[in-house]
Amino acid sequence: MYAWPASEVPALPGQGRDLRIHDTATGGRVTLTPGPVARMYVCGITPYDATHLGHAATYHAFDLVQRVWLDTKRQVLYVQNVTDVDDPLLQRATETGEDWMALAERQTDLFREDMTALRMIPPRHFVGAVEVIPEIVPLVERLRERGAAYDLDGDVYFSVESDAHFGGVSGLDAEAMRLLSAERGGDPDRPGKKNPLDPMLWTAEREGEPSWDGGSLGRGRPGWHIECVAIALKHLGMGFDVQGGGSDLIFPHHEMGASHAQAVTEEYPFAASYVHTGMVALDGEKMSKSKGNLVFVSRLRADGVDPAAIRLVLLAQHYRADWEYTEAALGEANARLSRWRDAVSRPDGPPADALLEEIRVALADDLDTPAALAAVDRWVVAQHGDGGTDEGAPGLVSRAVDALLGVAL
Repeated sequence: MYAWPASEVPALPGQGRDLRIHDTATGGRVTLTPGPVARMYVCGITPYDATHLGHAATYHAFDLVQRVWLDTKRQVLYVQNVTDVDDPLLQRATETGEDWMALAERQTDLFREDMTALRMIPPRHFVGAVEVIPEIVPLVERLRERGAAYDLDGDVYFSVESDAHFGGVSGLDAEAMRLLSAERGGDPDRPGKKNPLDPMLWTAEREGEPSWDGGSLGRGRPGWHIECVAIALKHLGMGFDVQGGGSDLIFPHHEMGASHAQAVTEEYPFAASYVHTGMVALDGEKMSKSKGNLVFVSRLRADGVDPAAIRLVLLAQHYRADWEYTEAALGEANARLSRWRDAVSRPDGPPADALLEEIRVALADDLDTPAALAAVDRWVVAQHGDGGTDEGAPGLVSRAVDALLGVAL
């Protein structure tokens, strides 16, 4: 599967700072100090509907992580998946009468268009679940051989008790896990399971559903969590720097994925840090496909909204905060974009070296984008004051805002 085209990231003078970011697993901030190549895995879409602002907010946060790393002169090995076979996709295809593969391909294409318009730096590897079934099958077989997986009426389940570190990502107790498992695709009440929390690794072939050769597992399709493990292990290996996604993935997805990987490799940890974004609401409720209260990036673009303004809406929120989208927020973003573009179009302005450092400091401090916006706003206001002028300042500001914040002025 191919990703989307990359927009050029302007070069900046000097060098950025190491990122200090909130790690879900420890509950505190950690300073990320990757080697020459920073490694990150971000969980991607299930392509049964278009990209909404909740998706955009998540991928925007990890786009910023990439930009901070690039500013420290590191290379970035970024991997993102597409869950192109899963229950929600198959259900939507049945409801609409569309072939599930055609639906997945159409929505993935739209996602690529949205990411391109928003100037998101593409992943090095953009991988569909179907592509890695040949890698998934031997992982499940190995887990079963090691006693970390078991059969139940043709399906194969992972035993959470096989990983001594299970629970270390979310920090939740068993009751909270059981409730979230039931809400988020698990089947804690299925009879015969060794532990109600045990997740599916391989679903046996069902009538009317796609299936693949699973070797000793029989025909079927992979579970949700094991696909990301297979992709991450193939392209990143154990102990990569950041596992990212929305906060709704902390449990069960990231908890289970970590345990799958740790059990199959007998190594720890799966990821060095776990970084999660807040949820986006509309009219007081979390924006989600199940509720239908979605603001789609593609519809905003079709209505003539500048993608740079959409990014400024996202930048105005701290990535870990839950927030609510409003038309007023978009209006503020459009006004800010207009002020910034006017400022950098002028022949000179206040010296911008200090501003570049302010943006770097803000981003290194747990991606404090509201502080970064405020710093640019102050520079724009100062243009109208009595400060000294520098012919190169507007150009430096434009390059800094593009390289570090992803906003093309």
